[in-house]
Formats: sequence, C-alpha cells, structure tokens
Amino acid sequence: MSIEHTSADDMQVGGSHYKDMPIEPWEVMRVVMTREEFMGFLKGNYLKYAMRAGRKPGATDDAEKARHYAKKLREIEDGYAGF
Repeated sequence: MSIEHTSADDMQVGGSHYKDMPIEPWEVMRVVMTREEFMGFLKGNYLKYAMRAGRKPGATDDAEKARHYAKKLREIEDGYAGF
C-alpha cells in the first residue's frame, strides 16, 4: 500500500498497535483538541521523527513515521479528516 495513495488514517508505520485499538489515539486528540492544537501535535511529531531519522542504532522507521505525520498534517491543512 503506497503512502501517497492512502489516507493517513488507513495506515500505521511500525506495527498495528494503534490500528488494533477500537479508536486510535489521534482520533481522540482530533475530537478533544482545537484544530490548531492538533496541527501542533502533528507538526511536533513530524519534526521529532524527521530529526532523529538515521540517528538511532539499528533499523528504525523514523523517516517513514515522519512522512506519515506530514501526510496527516497535509490532510488537516487541506480540510480533510473532520476539520
């Protein structure tokens, strides 16, 4: 499944622990936070994963996680995902 052609909500990087939950944490955050707060959460996580990509020992999914958060942020900016 290509990240470019899939909604950020339909995917998870590095396992299925969030997708296996009855409701994903970022869906709860989307409901209880303002749009600006939620966008700040997404932007902060994007920056965290982008900055640490390639810095942790062993194979990590940090670059892919950064792309995932960036995709969700773009979807919110474009008016998708309930905002």
